[in-house]
Amino acid sequence: MAGSANLNIMLKAARKAGRALSKDFREVENLQVSMKGAGDFVSRADTAAEKIIKDELMGARPTYGWLAEEGGEDEGQDPTRRWIVDPLDGTTNFLHGLPHWAVSIALEHKGKIVAGVIYDPNKDEMFLAERGEGAYLNAARLRVSGRAKMIESIFATGVPFGGRADLPETLQDLARLMPACAGVRRWGSAALDMAYVAAGRYEGFWERGLNPWDMAAGIVILQEAGALVEPLEPEDDILSDGAVICANEVIFDKFARVIRG
Repeated sequence: MAGSANLNIMLKAARKAGRALSKDFREVENLQVSMKGAGDFVSRADTAAEKIIKDELMGARPTYGWLAEEGGEDEGQDPTRRWIVDPLDGTTNFLHGLPHWAVSIALEHKGKIVAGVIYDPNKDEMFLAERGEGAYLNAARLRVSGRAKMIESIFATGVPFGGRADLPETLQDLARLMPACAGVRRWGSAALDMAYVAAGRYEGFWERGLNPWDMAAGIVILQEAGALVEPLEPEDDILSDGAVICANEVIFDKFARVIRG
């Protein structure tokens, strides 16, 4: 797809950050993985990638607002537009030398996500979308899976770690869902989970406790690929409440009934 000027700025920033992270990833694989040594290294890689993205995006659009994992929030001179950025989604994978992590960049306009890119440098897969223009994986058009039976479907989620308060809810979700489907995957990157639903690799995804930068790009990519995307609790707001459920349109209601109990 040709893409708007803003989308092309996002693509350039994602690829540039991806190259830097790939170089750092080769180094982290060679580190002795102590939590302090490797963790500090990954934190520096994360921060450096965010700086690359911010320099690219804000250099091109200096009046836009900014919301990112490391750099916090800045309203900007134009309060109707802001970049929402996760420079490294899948940090724990990165830390352990697992090649499943991504750069995620979204553009919000008047409270709606209007463009998003999710870049997986390890596979050179760029998932992208602009509102009203469709979703793509590199140059190929994306479309959600057409599977209609739960028992034939694969779903993805994030299982809470470190004693998080939402662990019991997720375990209850899994107890209801796993007997009814073909499998559940937990790969450690919410951005890529959402992109994979858009690409038809999973039938659906749900998770609690997410941040706006984990989801923003995925939302528009999913919608443009034909998925239904809703807050986990229908009365909530996805970005502010951090809980999302999405699936292809055929299976969404069945899936949502299981997850929502």
